[in-house]
Amino acid sequence: MTNRHNNSKLLLLSAAVLATTILSGCARDKMTTGSVSRSADRNYANMSAGQLSSAADSVGQAYSKNPNDKATALRYGNVLQMEGKTDQSLAVMRKLAIALPTDRDVLAAYGKALAASGQLQPALDAVRRAQTPEYPDWKLFSAEGAILDQMGDTRGARTLYRKALDLKPNEPSVTSNLGMSYVLEGDLKTAETYMRTAAQTPGADSRVRQNLALVVGLQGRFQEAEQIASQELSPDQAQANVAYLRTMLAQQNAWSQIKADEKKTP
Repeated sequence: MTNRHNNSKLLLLSAAVLATTILSGCARDKMTTGSVSRSADRNYANMSAGQLSSAADSVGQAYSKNPNDKATALRYGNVLQMEGKTDQSLAVMRKLAIALPTDRDVLAAYGKALAASGQLQPALDAVRRAQTPEYPDWKLFSAEGAILDQMGDTRGARTLYRKALDLKPNEPSVTSNLGMSYVLEGDLKTAETYMRTAAQTPGADSRVRQNLALVVGLQGRFQEAEQIASQELSPDQAQANVAYLRTMLAQQNAWSQIKADEKKTP
């Protein structure tokens, strides 16, 4: 196994765990970008853990009364994902996909839920079924690209991100996904270029800027990463995330040294 491969695996682990830490937050924390957003996705992304829990309870009650209502089920599945309840979210989306087997929005959300639970090939199939060549959807191209990235097909993923950007130029969520593709490969400088572009684009949400903080921190620029993160989180939470990242990178350095010593041993 090459050092580059080891580094990319560490980056993948760091990104996944740190992103979970950032998005969950502390119950007392409130994101600074709290305005009403264009979509439920963006609104939930700007909520603290306590706010997410309240939202899940509220939407869950509405869902229990009418589980086949598309808008309610989509909101409930999404907020459950944001809470980290991937199995429950998948169950909600699977039930809705059975009820509405040809709906593109539902298939896309079902694919997202499958990917979040680690079922990548079924997720890919669902997203591809939702896409139609005569009316291509940039969100589906981006979702498919994210799944391919997780499957290790970075070339295919980036082709899809660029297709998405052809349909929706300068869309920050797609540009950020393209940056994360380079993070997973270990090319942090290229990743940062895309992340900065995404973060500076009008319409960029909290998750895009948190991804920028992540890639800056992975390069060891911890103070800068903390400054970026503190725009989205409380100072305590921003410090906690950067401290966690420092620990992850220190562990990787120690592990690399152990492996190097092992190679020297006959």
